[in-house]
Amino acid sequence: MQVLQEVPYKPQTLRLLIDGEWVESSASEHLPVMNPATGEVTSKVPFATEAEVDRAVASAELAFEKWRNVPISERVQYLFKMKHVLEAHLEDFARINTQNHGKTVVESRGDVRRAVENVEAAIGAAYTLMKGEKLDQIAPGVDEETVKEPLGVFAVICPFNFPTMVPFWYMPYAIVLGCTVVVKPSEVTPLPMTYVAEFLQRETQLPAGVLNLVHGSRATSEALIRHSSVKG
Repeated sequence: MQVLQEVPYKPQTLRLLIDGEWVESSASEHLPVMNPATGEVTSKVPFATEAEVDRAVASAELAFEKWRNVPISERVQYLFKMKHVLEAHLEDFARINTQNHGKTVVESRGDVRRAVENVEAAIGAAYTLMKGEKLDQIAPGVDEETVKEPLGVFAVICPFNFPTMVPFWYMPYAIVLGCTVVVKPSEVTPLPMTYVAEFLQRETQLPAGVLNLVHGSRATSEALIRHSSVKG
């Protein structure tokens, strides 16, 4: 039987990504992060405070004002970098996925591959999704024009079962269309998306605040859902 080598990613306590910086949470409540294959506690995930959620959303909201005005041809370039990061480190991302979730590494490779495919789809769809419409003479002397504009901050709240794939169902589309995001990984499987986000922030050089990440449980999710500055 082949034993796959572990990726040595075992931070004592996971951090939050706010305004382009990885910061320690002041949370008083934590949950152990497990490797289900061995029963080992590999890390602790903090339950971010409401003030920390506010900071992450405020960072995304501030970044949105500049990001929405970046030409779409430039925003697409960040997704090309994102695709390269995922492909270059696919095996490590898959192994982290398995180490925290417990699914086979073959399934985890598929998890990450689907993430890559969503980035590719977002690149391909970017220009068509941004296009408006124009219709002349819908009534005598009246023309109609529709202009599509980015909305603002989006929250991406992730389930435990596909820790890497599900965030990429939404994140690359929001980013390429001029929105900013706050991602909340599952508190049960927070390692994969946190690990991926470290690479994305470092290697794609996304502007600060475009991608934020907070940890937590139901209360964190509800704080994002009811936040007046989160548009979707």
